[in-house]
Amino acid sequence: MIAGLLVMVAGYVLLSGGGSSDPAVFNYAMFDFRRLVAAPLVIVAGLVVMVVGIMGKFDGQSNQGEDKK
Repeated sequence: MIAGLLVMVAGYVLLSGGGSSDPAVFNYAMFDFRRLVAAPLVIVAGLVVMVVGIMGKFDGQSNQGEDKK
């Protein structure tokens, strides 16, 4: 789950920036590939890692409540 959280934070870091110090000047850097495509894909990948971390069944974990035969 920590890995998923780190991947999501990386996606939000990719999403940040692109602003302008002068509000009268339009900055086209807001609409580049990194912010429109790469950052959302990284955030979704982080969510997938989180779901796998929560729902996945991994070797080496004890199954409490189940009888091992």
